[in-house]
Amino acid sequence: MDSSLRALRNNGLLALTATDLAPLCGVHVKACLRKYGGKPLRTEYCHELAIRLLAGNVAAQAAKYDIGIHGLFGHSTEHYIRLYTKISYGAKKADENIKQLGFILNCFNCLHRETSHQPFGNLLCPECGSKIDWAGPLWLGNLFDSAFIDLMIKENQSVAFKSSARISKLLQQTKEEASGPITYYVVDKLTGKLGLPSLSIQSFTNALHANGFQATPTHFNSRGVRTNTPLKIMQEILKGLAAA
Repeated sequence: MDSSLRALRNNGLLALTATDLAPLCGVHVKACLRKYGGKPLRTEYCHELAIRLLAGNVAAQAAKYDIGIHGLFGHSTEHYIRLYTKISYGAKKADENIKQLGFILNCFNCLHRETSHQPFGNLLCPECGSKIDWAGPLWLGNLFDSAFIDLMIKENQSVAFKSSARISKLLQQTKEEASGPITYYVVDKLTGKLGLPSLSIQSFTNALHANGFQATPTHFNSRGVRTNTPLKIMQEILKGLAAA
């Protein structure tokens, strides 16, 4: 990574692949700290955390050389994650990237999560009072650039790739979730905590929309929803769907 950053010219494209998902997804915490400079979490949304840990490491490495990065596209597929970023020379751009580094705080008891740009001590969950865990430092900025994804969709339509249908699905999913908030919720994890039966991902998404909230599927997990709905409201909506 270090050599690649220094070899790229201004506005160059850096594409990175990581296949060691066990450290990045929290199975081997010390290995992740050594290789990526951040603490992982073994959560239902660990694949997004993996890409954000990788992006955070890129931003930190680039900043040493007064280089800023701009996330264009990232995805988790099978046994690996892949990240595409555009680099730009300039100390100010590097400083702006440093501001995008931070932490994701997660409560394993009630599933509450939030972001923080500041170091912290032992925190308690604001929702249930349980001890809260954390991942990071990692990238809290955008992972997807909608305009760049549109260009890829157009390119995919003009070239006869053997896997064009699969590529098209991935690109469409990432475009939809590009404007969503950080992290996603897995429906089965939410219903399991509430002791409810499994529910349709579509019915849950429709119910969130009906209540005026943003909600999109995520390519990271076929049962995941990226939404700005507060956790307590999500739980009430799920209870209503289960009782219907």
